Amino acid sequence: MSALLEVCVDSLTSARAAIAGGAHRLELCSALCVGGLSPDAELLRQIREESDIPIRCLMRPRAGDFLYEPQEITLMVRQIRRLRKAGADGFVLGCLDAQGRLDGEALAPLLDAAAGCGLTLHRCIDVSCAPEKTYEAAADLGFDTVLTSGAAENCLAGADCIGRLLTRRDEIAGPEVLIGGGVNAQVIRQLRQRFPAARAFHASCKIQRESGMIFRRSGVPMGLPGLDEWHVLQTDAALVRDARSALDM
Repeated sequence: MSALLEVCVDSLTSARAAIAGGAHRLELCSALCVGGLSPDAELLRQIREESDIPIRCLMRPRAGDFLYEPQEITLMVRQIRRLRKAGADGFVLGCLDAQGRLDGEALAPLLDAAAGCGLTLHRCIDVSCAPEKTYEAAADLGFDTVLTSGAAENCLAGADCIGRLLTRRDEIAGPEVLIGGGVNAQVIRQLRQRFPAARAFHASCKIQRESGMIFRRSGVPMGLPGLDEWHVLQTDAALVRDARSALDM
């Protein structure tokens, strides 16, 4: 497989910036401030009106853990069907059981709905009980990619685990190891120097855009503590370009 830079986006503006910066693929989601949730099909249609870039859609119905109730699985199945019709090329999935193992039974209806599309196991691997076993289970289930920070807060902290997964990838011709969690141009250079076999990276390349609001009422938060409504996270084309250049070196 050739080098891959995937950029996660949650708006048309960010998608445009990622494409302009040279991203090979988009991960489309919503609510990146909570780690990403399932996107709206209409947003995917907006992007498809402008670009045929490969797009994989994150399937995550809520923030929090990856132990899903039956109705949440049903919701994701319905979302996959709508997003396929809207132009998704693949899906980013993951379910764990209560013991932290990859839950093949919960994943079965999702994999059935996504049959024929690209499949990424998302960062549920990073909170699973045994990441290397989770990687092998993903291979057995037909995933072509595993997104991981190496079971750590960021990919530099998880570099040892990432190295083991890269080795296992080559031993079993397993899913691509898509390195995420704090990725930027400098991190790509560092990890590629340490792991020449690393060839796929996932980044947000976000900046905080100042709100255009002039009137600003303070002390009325709309969501998580610490977030304010006067800055919007958006993908920056220059940061994507820098990451792509680091990958292409």
